[in-house]
Amino acid sequence: MGFQFQPSEIMKIALIIFLADRLSRDPKKNKQFIKGICPYLAVVGLICVLLYKQPHYSALGITAMVSMIMIFASGMRMIQIIGFGALALPVGIYYLLQEPYRVKRIQYVFRPWEDMLDSGWQAMQSLYALGSGGIFGTGLGNSTQKYMYIPEPHTDFIFSIWAEETGFFGVALVCILFAILIWRGMTIAMKAPDMFGTLLAIGIISLIAVQVILNIAIVSATFPVTGVPLPFFSYGGTALVILLASCGILINIGRNGVK
Repeated sequence: MGFQFQPSEIMKIALIIFLADRLSRDPKKNKQFIKGICPYLAVVGLICVLLYKQPHYSALGITAMVSMIMIFASGMRMIQIIGFGALALPVGIYYLLQEPYRVKRIQYVFRPWEDMLDSGWQAMQSLYALGSGGIFGTGLGNSTQKYMYIPEPHTDFIFSIWAEETGFFGVALVCILFAILIWRGMTIAMKAPDMFGTLLAIGIISLIAVQVILNIAIVSATFPVTGVPLPFFSYGGTALVILLASCGILINIGRNGVK
């Protein structure tokens, strides 16, 4: 009996460890674009190309954002980030527009009701779930949107089902818990014993924060629909194992640095 795993999840933490190690070796060099930062951007770019070819666009976006956060935290100048962004943005937009379905998702992101049976289906059903929850929710297990309305409700749109069943207070509780986790992770990063620990903690907590923000934005129809799981909630064995291992690393950094 075999098993399945998602290579992109392993790649995320592997890239974070790689960048933390390399960027912490000579922090002063990170202020130089060509000799300092450019080689790491090339590595990230190569991984993004592979994810594009897979295709796995959500992992591509998360990888790019987390990598840029780590590189910026390592000492990259703001003018360099602006310059690199000015060069990378047109390329990203060009490839984004190559597939008609991606264009439609962007086109109807703020008005999904105009294409309810196609590109706006998931967003509209998610909004129905969010609105049905009210203040106290319909009760655990009493969601109706999870029955053939929201596709695969146990994965990327689990937050919608949670909102429907637990209401405003359940949503607030989850958001507060994630905020505490992210705040604690940043505290660990700031008090880490060395540069490597700081960048590693920033990478791990950024990975969690980016996924949380994007997932909530997607289910609330403020960002185009794409496959971004909600950490610790969405179904997925590889993602959960990697997240738990990452939090173990974060706790270890905290034990050695935070007093």
